[in-house]
Amino acid sequence: MAVPTSTSSPAATGAPATTRSFVVPMMAMTALFFLFGAVTNFNDVLMPYLKDVCQLTDLQSSLVQSAFFGAYFLMSLPAGFVLKRLGYKNGIVLGLLVMACGALLFVPAANSRTFALFLTALGLLGAGITLLQVAANPYVSVLGPARNAAARVSIVGVANNFGGALSPLVGGLILFGGSVALKAQLAALPVAQRLDQEAQLVKGPYLGLAAFLVVLAGVFFLLKLPEIESLPAEESAQSADGQATTRTSALSFPHLVLGVVAIFVYVGVEVGLGSFLIRYGESQGIQQLSNFTQNLVQGLNVATNYALMFFGQEPAPIDTSGGFTKAVGAVLVSSYWFGSLVGRLVGIPLLLRFHNRGMLIGVCAAGVALVVASILTTGEAALWLIVLCGLCNSIMWPVIFPLAINGLGQFTKQGSSYLIMAIVGGAIIPPLMGWLATDGGGLRVAFVVPALCYAYLLYYAVSGYRVR
Repeated sequence: MAVPTSTSSPAATGAPATTRSFVVPMMAMTALFFLFGAVTNFNDVLMPYLKDVCQLTDLQSSLVQSAFFGAYFLMSLPAGFVLKRLGYKNGIVLGLLVMACGALLFVPAANSRTFALFLTALGLLGAGITLLQVAANPYVSVLGPARNAAARVSIVGVANNFGGALSPLVGGLILFGGSVALKAQLAALPVAQRLDQEAQLVKGPYLGLAAFLVVLAGVFFLLKLPEIESLPAEESAQSADGQATTRTSALSFPHLVLGVVAIFVYVGVEVGLGSFLIRYGESQGIQQLSNFTQNLVQGLNVATNYALMFFGQEPAPIDTSGGFTKAVGAVLVSSYWFGSLVGRLVGIPLLLRFHNRGMLIGVCAAGVALVVASILTTGEAALWLIVLCGLCNSIMWPVIFPLAINGLGQFTKQGSSYLIMAIVGGAIIPPLMGWLATDGGGLRVAFVVPALCYAYLLYYAVSGYRVR
C-alpha cells in the first residue's frame, strides 16, 4: 500500500531543536505505520478464513476488502473535517480508539458467526486507519531536522511494509495452523459445531490488537507533538509548455484523471492478488509441494511459531506433507508482501539512479507477463508467478503519485485528495474478481482482471502520464 507522502513544511514552529527530543514520538509513529501494514494485510488470511467459517462464496468473502477499503473513500473528506476540529494529535488518538472499537467487535461477530458484524468491524478498522493516515503522514516530516525528512519517510515506509509482510504469516499460523491432533478433533465434529470452534480462533488476535491500540492511544495522548505549520502557497498551474493555464479544477488535467484511475487499479490489483492467492492455490489441487516451498514454509514456521504463545496457543508446525493447505497459502501471501518490501528497499536507490518512468514501464510489463503466464500455467508454478508480482508492485506508488500531480500547481492538494480517495480500488477490484470466480468461469478467469490492471498501468507509464 501507500507509503506516506509528505506535503507539509518540514520545520515546526517552536519545536525542540535536538534530534533526541523526537526519538520517542518517532518510535510511536514507526509503530503506527507498522500497524497500518499489519492490520491491512491480515485481511488476506481473514478472507479465506471467513469464507469457511461463515460458509461464503468467493464473491461474498471478497466483501472483506470492500468493507475495509471502502472506508478510505467514505472517510477521506470527513477525516479532514474531524482533524480541523480536534487537531492532529487528538485525531490520531481518536483514530486509534475507533480501530480498537472495531477490533473488539470481532468478539460478538465470532461468537455469533455473523458475517455482517465482521464487515461492520472491518469498516470501523478501515475508518480508524483512514483518520490515522490523514493525521499521521504530515507528522513524519516535522519530527526532527528538515534535512532528515526523507530518511524518516523511508523508515516508516519500511515499517509499514514489514508489518504487512509479517501479519499474514502470523495470521496463517493462528487461523490455519494447529496440531494434527487438533485438526483431526475438529474434523470429527458436526459441521456447525466445527465452524463454531474455528470461529473462536479470530478472537485472540483482535483482542490483543484492541489492547495494543488503547495503549498506543494513551501514548499519543501523553506525547507532546510539534505543531504543523500551514503549507506555503503553491504556484499557479502550468501547461506542458510552461505557460500558465486558466484551468479551474484538478480534474481539468487529463494526466491527473488518468493517474486517479492508475492508483485505483494499482491498489486494486495489489489487494486482489494477495486476497485470492490462498483460494487460487486451493483451486490448483496441489497434492505434493516442491522441496523449495516445503523448506520455505518450515523455515518461516520455525522462525515465527512461538508468536502463537502471545495468543494463548501452543506452537505447532505446519504440515506440508499433504500438499497445498491454507496454512501453506498464508506463507505464500506473506512472501508476496515480503517481495514488495524487498522491492521497495532495492527500489529506493534504483529510483535515485535510473529513470523512474522507465522502471515503471518495466515493472508494469513484468506484471502483465507474470499474471498471463500464471493463468496459462498450473500447479505450484502458477502460485509463485503471482507471488513475484509483489516485487513489481513495490515502486508503483512512489512513481505514479508524483507523475499524476506533476504540473498541477495550485491544484496539487486537490489532486492529491483525489488520488488518496482512489485507494477505494482495493474495495472494488477484489469483489469483481470474486464475482468472476463465483459466476463468471472460476478463479482462472478472475485473474484476467489483474492482467488488465497491469496493462492499464503500462499504458499510463508509456503515455497517460503526459501533462496536457
